[in-house]
Amino acid sequence: MLTPATVKNVCVIGAGTMGSGIAAHLANLGFNVALLDLTRELVVDAFERATHARPPHFYNPDRAHDIRLGSISENLDWISDADWVCEAIVEREAEKKALYALIDPLLRPDALISTNTSGLQIGRLAEGRSESFRRRFLGTHFFNPPRYLKLLELIPTPETDPDVLLYMTEFLETFAARRVVLAKDTPGFIANRYGMWCMFRATHMAERLHLSVEQVDAITGPFLGRPKSGSFRLNDIVGLDVMCDIAANLIARCPEDAHIKTLEQPVSMHSLLARGWIGDKVGQGYYRKEGRELLALDLQTFAYRQRQELIIPSIVELENLPLGQRIRKALDLRDEVGEFLRGYLLPALDYAKYLKEEVSHSILDFDRVMEWGFNWQKGPFALMDEMGLSEPKFYTPGSQLGFAGEYLPIAAEPDYRPLTDYPVVREDETYKIRDLDDGVVALCISTKMGVITPLLVNQLISLLEEGSLTRFVLTGEAKSFSVGYDLNFFLSAIEREAWPEIEAALLQLHHLGELLEQTQAVAAVYGYTLGAGFELALSCSHIAAAAESQIGLPECRVGLIPGGRGTVLMRAYNQASPRRLMEIALNLTRATVAASADHARYLGYMRPADITVYHPDRLLVEAKRLALSALPVQRPVWSTGPMPLIGMIDRELDQALSRDELSDFDVTLGHKIKQVFVKATSYEDAVLRERIEFLDLCTKSFTHARVKHMLESGKPLRN
Repeated sequence: MLTPATVKNVCVIGAGTMGSGIAAHLANLGFNVALLDLTRELVVDAFERATHARPPHFYNPDRAHDIRLGSISENLDWISDADWVCEAIVEREAEKKALYALIDPLLRPDALISTNTSGLQIGRLAEGRSESFRRRFLGTHFFNPPRYLKLLELIPTPETDPDVLLYMTEFLETFAARRVVLAKDTPGFIANRYGMWCMFRATHMAERLHLSVEQVDAITGPFLGRPKSGSFRLNDIVGLDVMCDIAANLIARCPEDAHIKTLEQPVSMHSLLARGWIGDKVGQGYYRKEGRELLALDLQTFAYRQRQELIIPSIVELENLPLGQRIRKALDLRDEVGEFLRGYLLPALDYAKYLKEEVSHSILDFDRVMEWGFNWQKGPFALMDEMGLSEPKFYTPGSQLGFAGEYLPIAAEPDYRPLTDYPVVREDETYKIRDLDDGVVALCISTKMGVITPLLVNQLISLLEEGSLTRFVLTGEAKSFSVGYDLNFFLSAIEREAWPEIEAALLQLHHLGELLEQTQAVAAVYGYTLGAGFELALSCSHIAAAAESQIGLPECRVGLIPGGRGTVLMRAYNQASPRRLMEIALNLTRATVAASADHARYLGYMRPADITVYHPDRLLVEAKRLALSALPVQRPVWSTGPMPLIGMIDRELDQALSRDELSDFDVTLGHKIKQVFVKATSYEDAVLRERIEFLDLCTKSFTHARVKHMLESGKPLRN
């Protein structure tokens, strides 16, 4: 009998933007995926475009080869092997119904069947199908791109079996790395009915107030608790054609919505559509990409011009205040920010109240759709509470305001409990300890961006030497696990020629790493996991890495080699073959940073015992699970460097230099790494050599220049 845990084979029908993205996401997770379209030529061409998508669909490009490509005309029988058939063809009811007539007889009696649609009525699509089909049929509205946006709106029909709905919810949340919101089968569901309205409203207000695209994007980006794309970049990413198709569908299906006229085409959008300038898919819309430069559309002249890097004084003044406080203050401003927010945000909040009962089962569901699907920091109801605009409040601790005016309990979700919900039981200047229950605590780095400082290292050493902390999760409180060691410390010490100070810091970092190896610790890493931060993670029994983590040892960018045992541990954990060691040496020399946890595994940064956590909200629970059975680290027995390795590394460095991929000083760094990889006779000898080479580099003018340039510009210097 099929269970959520045994769903392995998925057939996606439709290889367009969404279908290919869904197929890629599921292949990333290890499912056996087949992708069909009308003809073999169509599916190959569409999937080829998907493999070159930016941002990329795949964690590791090799996963693309695991997707089986076929045509509806020749390979429809593949459906018979599928545990789940996910249809994602063109958004036209007649064509979807015609496809279902073909596949209904081929479906296994226990297979799941769903449609990915952004607005069609799910109940109408299943009309005329077998009772078995209708019982197992529902809507699965993925968000684009599926790899990066965790939300899935799940829409049952009146005929969907309640057990199938529960089954599908468990499967999607536990095994498909989705956060599921149950939506009503209303036009556009929650996301497009409200989110699209907000997108159109921002464009109308920009035109009405004669604001530039840059001004609006500056206001509606991080200042408003939303992504950097703001409004007009988001329009281009979604596609103006897609926006207008969705809007037209909503206008036709919602004639009694008193606010529906907002979805009529703004003047600028109408003009862009007429020219075919529909956004990123054609290279131009409200912005145009020219080489590495992004030009902006002037809404008055309709010509592209240099994008303006705006500094709006009121945003600068308010941006560091808490979200609700800064927006409340901004609404009172008599500048472009205040004018825009009064005309855009207040009506948008009112529209959420107008729609809530029609489209959602609760205000929490409504907020979650906007937070998870649009990456808003706060959904409209949570934002109104934070701004002090709601009386009574929409939320109280542990409850939400129901549509009838009563407070309803919010169900506990222990698997998705955020770190900040766990009580702090101890803290110091650089860390906090939180109780995760079951005898496991979280040791949380609390420095800005998780930066590793001498003070942090010393405080963690003191903590571990107490002996009271043995089984724990090492993680962080910042947006990233760690950006590495504090470069300001090295710059200051180098300029003062304080070599003993640097050596003492290295010795302390080594000591901390070796203390971590003696504990039962699991590192839960996410975001930037670089340099010394990654070295500390490698000192734990296991690493549980969020899928989107950027992992690596980029010290060569600042003229150094990994000096907190990073060079040594990379050598120890990759000594199975000379070729692998050569690849690792080159990765370190090039300062290669993995773009995902799976990419880090491919590059040799992750060990066999380390895991990727694909669900963005389950990192902590998976790390805790590992910690409950973790054992102290057993480093591999050091093997003497194979003689061919010297020549292999030298040859690769010389060839990279001849291709101008590395500078002369980069090659010098590569030879420093080679000294540790090839000449060390034991772990202890390797640690000593790593420290000697690191200290020698600190005396070089090239290193000083690189460290200084990185701190001043945030960019590496190639010298």
